[in-house]
Amino acid sequence: MPFALVDCNNFYVSCERVFDPRLAGRAVVVVSNNDGCVIARSDEAKALGVRMGVPFFRVRDVAEAGGIEVFSSNYALYGDMSRRVMATLGTCEPAVEVYSIDEAFVALDGRGGCEPGEAALTLREKVLRWTGVPTSVGVAPTKTLAKLAARAARREAGGPGVCCLTEAGPLEEALASTAVEDVWGVGPARARALREAGVETALDLSRADERRVRGRLTVAGARIVRELRGESCLPLEACPRPRKSVTVSRSFGREVTALAEMQQAVAFFAEKAAAKLRRDHLAARVLSVFMQTDRFGPEEEYAEGAATVGLPVPTDLVTELVGYASAAAGRAFREGRRYRKAGVMLLDLAPRSPAQAGLFDDRDRERARRVVEAVDRINAAMGAGTVRPARVGFRHGWQPRAGRRSQRYTTRWDELLNLSPA
Repeated sequence: MPFALVDCNNFYVSCERVFDPRLAGRAVVVVSNNDGCVIARSDEAKALGVRMGVPFFRVRDVAEAGGIEVFSSNYALYGDMSRRVMATLGTCEPAVEVYSIDEAFVALDGRGGCEPGEAALTLREKVLRWTGVPTSVGVAPTKTLAKLAARAARREAGGPGVCCLTEAGPLEEALASTAVEDVWGVGPARARALREAGVETALDLSRADERRVRGRLTVAGARIVRELRGESCLPLEACPRPRKSVTVSRSFGREVTALAEMQQAVAFFAEKAAAKLRRDHLAARVLSVFMQTDRFGPEEEYAEGAATVGLPVPTDLVTELVGYASAAAGRAFREGRRYRKAGVMLLDLAPRSPAQAGLFDDRDRERARRVVEAVDRINAAMGAGTVRPARVGFRHGWQPRAGRRSQRYTTRWDELLNLSPA
């Protein structure tokens, strides 16, 4: 049974283009929180020499001259568009593994008598028709080869957007044209070790002695070799693995120097993290708060702070987590420092029920849960943040800058696409 790797092309840029057709054919970039660095580029922007991760100020002049369209990151839109893409794939094939926000593995089970290449084209066309997001699809006998095939499909400008590596000739050609560091699971550090052993390309790696590779790259390296040879060692994981941690963090739009404002920000992060726990039916045993000053300022002024709390009872209750986070922020905060980033981590996660009760825990947890569930219902009906803990507040001067963010077209009633004439 072959695998297909469906990779959304320049995903963040493609999401922006779905709702703004004038962007087609134009150079477009998306920048990170606080409009700091480029995190996504259209092919046209790449052709202009815009590199991934470059600070926005280096391309600001070109952008302001009209040469590049710039958007602040709009994660609400991108996350929802990702869910739509994955749901569309699920209507085509029963087994889908969501690998990242813009990638998914699909098991092509041959239903309907379709050849793998034909099935891949159907996937691509349906995603484009239903969501507007263009994709590249790689088909191969293993997941590692499917990743390699998707890269080949992406490089073929103007092609069908599908690369099928199920025959020996095209497969060997693709392996020979792929540098060893571009093989899924290798990376720069492992690539250096392989190059020292004379392994330069994916084809070299597929022909390498498995025992020698295991000696340099452990069992994982040997598994990659077998995958490149067409032996499937990585099964499809249709059910996502349980979370091990939840982190919510932000870079601030301006420096935070007051404890009260820091505690408000940390409470906001804890509220978001608690919502993720409830969505996944998990509870946290440990909470950690961290904060840091400007990493790119004077080296002698850079400082970090952190505080960790072991929770007496595993919990997902926002009322508890916000309180613990605020207290931890008080311990980590230092007067006189100008903080530019902070976050909350929830660790040592476990299923919410059953949870081990504490001997001295006298909190009425059932009542607290009913309150939280009622708040969730109100927010679902009236909009996120309609009701929230008082510590979180409603005015957040520390929020990241996002002056170029597009509308959240699919998740906010007041930001729906308006096609009526002005």
